[in-house]
Amino acid sequence: MAANGASCEQPQKRAGPKDKQNGKSPDSSIRERRQKDKEERLSLVLWRRPVTTLHYFLLETLIKLKEWTFKLWQRRVIVFLFLVLCSVFSIAYSTEGAHQQYVQYLEKKFLWCAYWVGLGILSSVGLGTGLHTFLLYLGPHIASVTLAAYECGSTDFPEPPYPDQIVCPQGGALEGSISLFSIMSKVRLEACMWGAGTAIGELPPYFMARAARQSGADPDDEDYEEFEEMLEQAEGAQDFVTRAKLGVQHMVQKVGFFGILACASIPNPLFDLAGITCGHFLVPFWTFFGATLIGKAIIKMHIQKLFVIITFSKHIVEQMVSLIGSVPKVGPSIQKPFSQYLEAQRNKLHHAGGSAPADENWLSWVFEKVVLVMVCYFVISIVNSMAQSYAKRLQQQRHSEEKTK
Repeated sequence: MAANGASCEQPQKRAGPKDKQNGKSPDSSIRERRQKDKEERLSLVLWRRPVTTLHYFLLETLIKLKEWTFKLWQRRVIVFLFLVLCSVFSIAYSTEGAHQQYVQYLEKKFLWCAYWVGLGILSSVGLGTGLHTFLLYLGPHIASVTLAAYECGSTDFPEPPYPDQIVCPQGGALEGSISLFSIMSKVRLEACMWGAGTAIGELPPYFMARAARQSGADPDDEDYEEFEEMLEQAEGAQDFVTRAKLGVQHMVQKVGFFGILACASIPNPLFDLAGITCGHFLVPFWTFFGATLIGKAIIKMHIQKLFVIITFSKHIVEQMVSLIGSVPKVGPSIQKPFSQYLEAQRNKLHHAGGSAPADENWLSWVFEKVVLVMVCYFVISIVNSMAQSYAKRLQQQRHSEEKTK
């Protein structure tokens, strides 16, 4: 731990001459130009300039594909070995034999894990602008498994990947045999894979800050600029948000591995700042990623999972339904569709091999539309972000041409 703290503080001391050299603030004209460029980029959104936004999005996509192709070509030995491995698996997959049951089992497990890892990456990537896949997918999945376990009196319904519908086994166990630990074990794989995906999604801020620090160039990223300004104004900071950011930065810088672990183990909207801090102070990759992976995929996920399971346990749900009905005036009108929704879900669990009830109420309809709206918003934000990234390229090219003249 002391070694980590020393490794974090050492780059900061080396940065002293550079800080003195750049002690003066930039000219007001440069600041005005940067602010004008930023406002111009932020105005590039689909609902204001749809044609230009889509055009820039396609051009940025082509540039990214070209960059990724070049990086893959640089690592062509690893790519070749990966293609050979895929070819071997494809041959084993298409060849008949006794091994097919193991191949199919591995295929289902891999796709199931990849699905939740992908959702985890979508949740944390993009410096806080990601898709909230815990609320949309993992949380409802844990809740449905919890309700099914209490209703069936057993957790012996099919192992993941689940079928389209969770169905109670024919001979359910006694109702009192269900425990929190049995439900947690049932959803542990998907929860841990989702947590691992969120840890992977935290890597871009780390690599961005690390590359900027090692290159010595001024980083062209608003979040990194905000981090630099926060370090400069650290002494006079008084507001709560700035002090919270400074607290995260000091914990990561001074404590090292265990500081990163503490920040990653709790729901922390400022954890992106921890990644930038670790990259800026050149914290070793495995120190950062190891602590993040343990914190998010093991500690934090068990806390969130336990919260959802307790919230949707049978007794808590019954108390919640009765509490909704006690609300004056609007309570009974909300209680009725909520009770109908829960009853419909119970009926579906007991329709093994038969047709489930087809009726839906407005609660399920609203939830489906909320999911659709959030997914559409996430896709639109990706288009806007990539278009703004291409606009930034054009601005940098224009400014470099102006300097050469």
